[in-house]
Amino acid sequence: MILLLFHKQAIIKIYQYLAYIWLALPPDNSIIIHTNIIYMKMRILTIVLMLFGMHYLGAQNEARLLRFPAIHGEKVVFTYAGDLYEVALKGGIARKLTSDMNGYELFARFSPDGKSIAFTGQYDGNTEVFLIPSEGGIPKRLTYTATLGRDDISDRMGPNNVVMTWKNNDEIIYRSRKQAFNSFKGQLFEVNKTGGMSQELPLPAGGWCSYSSDGKKMAFNRVFREFRTWKYYKGGMADDVWVYDFDTKETVNITNNDNQNIFPMWHGDKIYFLSDRDRTMNLFVFDIKTNQTQKLTNYTLFDIKFPSLGNESIIYENGGYLYNYKLSDGSITKIDVLIQNDLATGRDEIKDASKLINSWALSPDGKRVAFGARGDVFTVPATTGITRNLTMSSGVHDRNVEWSPDGKYISYISDRTGEDEIYIQNQNGLEAAIQLTDNSKTYKYNPIWSPDSKKLLWSDKMGNLNVLDIATKKVTVAGNSESWEIRDYSWSPDSRWIAYTKPQSFTVNRIYLFDTQTGESNPVTDTWYNASDPTWDNNGKYLFFTSERDFNPIYSNTEWNHAYQDMSSLYFVTLQKDTPSPLEPKNDEVT
Repeated sequence: MILLLFHKQAIIKIYQYLAYIWLALPPDNSIIIHTNIIYMKMRILTIVLMLFGMHYLGAQNEARLLRFPAIHGEKVVFTYAGDLYEVALKGGIARKLTSDMNGYELFARFSPDGKSIAFTGQYDGNTEVFLIPSEGGIPKRLTYTATLGRDDISDRMGPNNVVMTWKNNDEIIYRSRKQAFNSFKGQLFEVNKTGGMSQELPLPAGGWCSYSSDGKKMAFNRVFREFRTWKYYKGGMADDVWVYDFDTKETVNITNNDNQNIFPMWHGDKIYFLSDRDRTMNLFVFDIKTNQTQKLTNYTLFDIKFPSLGNESIIYENGGYLYNYKLSDGSITKIDVLIQNDLATGRDEIKDASKLINSWALSPDGKRVAFGARGDVFTVPATTGITRNLTMSSGVHDRNVEWSPDGKYISYISDRTGEDEIYIQNQNGLEAAIQLTDNSKTYKYNPIWSPDSKKLLWSDKMGNLNVLDIATKKVTVAGNSESWEIRDYSWSPDSRWIAYTKPQSFTVNRIYLFDTQTGESNPVTDTWYNASDPTWDNNGKYLFFTSERDFNPIYSNTEWNHAYQDMSSLYFVTLQKDTPSPLEPKNDEVT
């Protein structure tokens, strides 16, 4: 790492120091000797600094977010920015293999002989299985299927028609949802590299899989949830590694625990797989002869993701980089990858932020509007004037703008520290933003100002409703729900009270009032009927809300059962004992 510490100014200082030595030399014949020595040293220094500079530039260009690797011999293929690249196992400059601008290519798998690469691609719009020579070439489409649900890499159920492995040099195994209406379920299919009709494997459901060396057995997962973002999941969809015998039709569970055990890779008499039984996803191995399981890696920060088996190694992702696990001795080597393409999507360009607005707030006088768009905060004049970008924060997501009632500040949430924090900024943009919260541990939602502009109210992912005093930066928890996040809340006109909807058990929401002076919370509605969306009248005498308490049954279309539709209506409560109800029945009496 010391090689990276050389800086331009440091190099200048070194040359200045050498010049100082030169000028300080005595004016006699010995100067020739000193000159030769200094000349040699300066040449050596120049060469060394050039090497340092080359190393520094190389380190600058090292790529990250390298996905879905595959290995064969000394070749590694991976996905970067939606395209396939090839790089040597020892690292270096990667060579681009595919370049579809309208879709992505991923899940590359080498044929056993290394001559072909099967992968999942979107050249024709739909997500299908394609084939190219391992040196690159025109992609050949192998499958033609219907997509019954959402189909994108960003979806929690992952894309359709995912290439899993090769059965031999001719047959490719892929997972498809073409017969499943549940997007988390799919079957394994076999297609020839020349194309033709696919054949379903004799398994009711399947995910990642690997054949034994003789092809008579298969280690596989039944579930496919690697694109689900929940960590440490232990529910009914937590996967195990199963071994299926094609001759006897028997299936054996070799992991059998409540953790995720995924990506089986069969090599000789061992089955390698990933497991999060120690919280972080690491590499394990199951010995078929002894029925013993051993942990092979010890990552604690990032999970191992999307491993792939070669003849002598397993390659995988970790923290956006690629690593090579050598089967013979268990050594792990990081593969340094350089990408030297133009990567046009990374160039600076002008974007129309008006197409990507996520929040907005009108100034109190109606002369300007604040917008959160493309990660920045803007203010726009109602009729004439200039548009201001208040944050101009490249690489930061600024959102959830709100204008203070006194018109002075705009509040927003930003992740510039790495976590969600709340900031306020002078609406004219002439002063730096003020960070009001710190040490956040969860997502924040929808800050709103108190009418007196002295407090901010927001909720978070942990189920808390929080009140922030602007002057002191003190945060008070006004409410909490263990069932779900609190998303409905509003201030009373005098800035003292907060009305909010608290999610209760059994899907019934209840409205509460929080007193910012006493710190007490009290329910407004009962536990019998669902209530939400509390809103105050301008004088703070009435609280309006919606509630599902209208029972007007109709007969359903089947079995003469009662169906209840349109149960929600608008209701209100009076907040003081002496406040009359505007709907109170009136009756003239003789006095």
